[in-house]
Amino acid sequence: MSQPVIRCAIYTRKSSDEGLDQSFNSLDAQYESCASYIASQRHEGWKLFKGRYDDGGVSGGTLERPALKRLLDDIEAGRVQMVVVYKIDRLTRSLADFAKLVERLDAASCSFVSVTQAFNTSSSMGRLTLNVLLSFAQFEREVTAERIRDKIAASKQKGLWMGGVCPLGYDKHPDPQARTLVVNDGEAKTVTELFQLYDQLCCLRAVEHEVARKGLRSKHHIYSTGRVAGGRPFSRGQIYYVLRNPLYIGQIRHKEMTYPGQHPAIVSLELWERVQRKLMQASRSKRGLSKSQNPSSFLLTGKLIDDAGDRLTPTSTVKGNRKHRYYVSSRLTSGTKDISGWRLPASKLEEKIITLVAEHLAEHARRMTLCPDLPLHQMANLRDEVATFAAALKNLAGTELRDVIANVRLGDKQVEVHLNAAELAERLHIEVGELNPEITAIQVPWQIKRRGVETKIIIGDELAPPDSTLIKRLDQAHTWIGEMRRSVPLKMIADQAGVSPAYIRTRSKLAFLSPKIQRAILDGALDPKFTVNLIIGMAIPLKWDAQETLFLKT
Repeated sequence: MSQPVIRCAIYTRKSSDEGLDQSFNSLDAQYESCASYIASQRHEGWKLFKGRYDDGGVSGGTLERPALKRLLDDIEAGRVQMVVVYKIDRLTRSLADFAKLVERLDAASCSFVSVTQAFNTSSSMGRLTLNVLLSFAQFEREVTAERIRDKIAASKQKGLWMGGVCPLGYDKHPDPQARTLVVNDGEAKTVTELFQLYDQLCCLRAVEHEVARKGLRSKHHIYSTGRVAGGRPFSRGQIYYVLRNPLYIGQIRHKEMTYPGQHPAIVSLELWERVQRKLMQASRSKRGLSKSQNPSSFLLTGKLIDDAGDRLTPTSTVKGNRKHRYYVSSRLTSGTKDISGWRLPASKLEEKIITLVAEHLAEHARRMTLCPDLPLHQMANLRDEVATFAAALKNLAGTELRDVIANVRLGDKQVEVHLNAAELAERLHIEVGELNPEITAIQVPWQIKRRGVETKIIIGDELAPPDSTLIKRLDQAHTWIGEMRRSVPLKMIADQAGVSPAYIRTRSKLAFLSPKIQRAILDGALDPKFTVNLIIGMAIPLKWDAQETLFLKT
C-alpha cells in the first residue's frame, strides 16, 4: 500500500526589515533549513509544497500578516496538510493567537512542525510541549515589555523625553544622545497665545473661533515615510490637549504622575494654574448643564444608520421647561408609521458611544495591539496618548469624537462603530499606516429596553441597572404585609402611608412573588418590561414555579 502524500508548506517570518535586501537573508536561511527537514521525512510521505510564505518585517504579536493569511487560505482549501517552521515563535509569540491557529489547523486536518524543536501537533504530547514552549515565549515577551515600561518610568522620573512625535512648541534636541526637547520659538508663541486666549475667554469654543480667525495652525509633521500631517486649524480637542499638557511648564507626565523635566518651560506657572482652575470650573458647570438644555450639540448628526439603511435625524421636543433630544429614523419624520423605525434618546446614546470608543482604544493600548509594529518603548508613550484622548472625549462631552467617527450602524441586536483611521491617527500623533486596521471597526451586542416611558440602551456585556421604583415598591409591600400580620388595620396602614387601602392591596402582591423573582428584581436581572404597573395588573399564579415560568423564562 502506497504512503499517503503530505503536502508541507514552509512559513518564515522576521520582525524587522533589517537585512532583507541582502541576497541571502534570514528568511532564506529559515526556508532552506525547513526544506532540508522536509526532505529528510520523504519516507513518511512528506512533499514540499511549491510557493513561499514569507512575512518580512512583520511582528509576531498579530495575526494580520499577508503571507500567513495566504497560508491559512491554502490550508482551508485543502492544499496543505503540514506547516513547517524554523521555530515556533516564527508562527506566533502569543498563546491566545496560537490557540486560534491550532483550532483552524485542526478543523482543516493540518499539523504543525518546528524543525529545531522536536515535536509536532499531530500528537497529544506534541501539543502539550508546544503549549509549554509558547507559554515561556509569551512570558519572555511580557517580561521584556515590563522591563521596558519600568525603564521608561524611571527615565521619565528623571525628566527625560522618551521619544515619539514632538509636541507643539518643541523640537527634538539636535544631539541624539540628549533625551530632551528644545523650544521652537515660532510654535512657542502659538502655545502661549492659546493659554492667554483661554485665560481671557474661558470658553474652548470661543478660543477655537478666535484661533481660526488669527490663522493659527497645529504642528506640522513630516514623517520618515514622507507623509505630511498637521498644519491644520485647531480643533477644540487639540486646544484642550495643549491646555492640559504639563509639558509646557517644564514637567514630564507619566500616567497619573508628573515629574520635573529637563526641557525649558514655555508657559509661566501662574498662567498655567489660572487656566487649570478655569478649565475645572468650566468642566463642573458643563456637567451641571444637561445636554437636553443644549439641543444644538448633536454629536452623531449624519453618522447614525439603522438596520434598514435609513439615516437617523436629530430632533427635539419640549416638555415643560426642558428640551429632550432624540435621534429618529428619517422615514418617521415625514409622518410615516413604521414600527421598524428608531427613536432613541440622544444623550444616552451619545454617552454609550463615547464610553464604548474610549474603552475600546484603551483596551487595545493596554494589550499593545493598537499599533503592533511599534517598538515597545513607543507603545508606552502611545498608551499615554490614548489616555489623554479618552479623557478629552469625556471632558469635552465627546465633541472631539465627531470627526473620528465615520458612521454608526444600529442593528436589531448589534451596533457597529466605524472609526476614521486618518483622524484617529492624527489625534494620537501616529502615522495612519502604523494603526492596526482591525481597531477601526467596533462590533458589540446591544439591546433597547423599555420601562414604561423610559428607554434603556445596553451595549456589550453591560447589565441593565436595577429598577429602583420596583425595588422601592417591593420593600413597601413587605413592610405592609408585616404590619397586617401584627393585626394592624388596613385603614390605619393606608392613613400612615398617605395612600388608599386599594393602593396597598394591589401592591402588596409583590411580597408574595417567589424568592428567585425577588432576587432578580434586586439584582436587576428581571426583564425590564416587568414594571410595577405591569405586574400589579397581571394575574399572578400562587405557585412559585408557575410564577418563575412567567417572569424568568420569557
